[in-house]
Amino acid sequence: MNDSTVTEIAVQAILLATKLAAPILIVSLVIGLGIGLIQSATQIQEQTLTFVPKLLGVALVIVFAGNWMLAETTGFVTHLFDMIPRLLHS
Repeated sequence: MNDSTVTEIAVQAILLATKLAAPILIVSLVIGLGIGLIQSATQIQEQTLTFVPKLLGVALVIVFAGNWMLAETTGFVTHLFDMIPRLLHS
């Protein structure tokens, strides 16, 4: 196993983490922005008001995209396990 292989695996892991976190972060950002606009329009400055809608939004994303997230993670781990013999012989 050489440096380029380790770098390739690290880049793939970072890209996978980015792909998996993106839907959750985008939904949380959109909900936070919407609640922030409502708070500024109504002048209600309660910090905990955004927590429940964000929690529900993230839960919905996990319910709808959880299967895809699990499949992506499983595929990556399977690919890593398939690479073990090749890495040990080099």
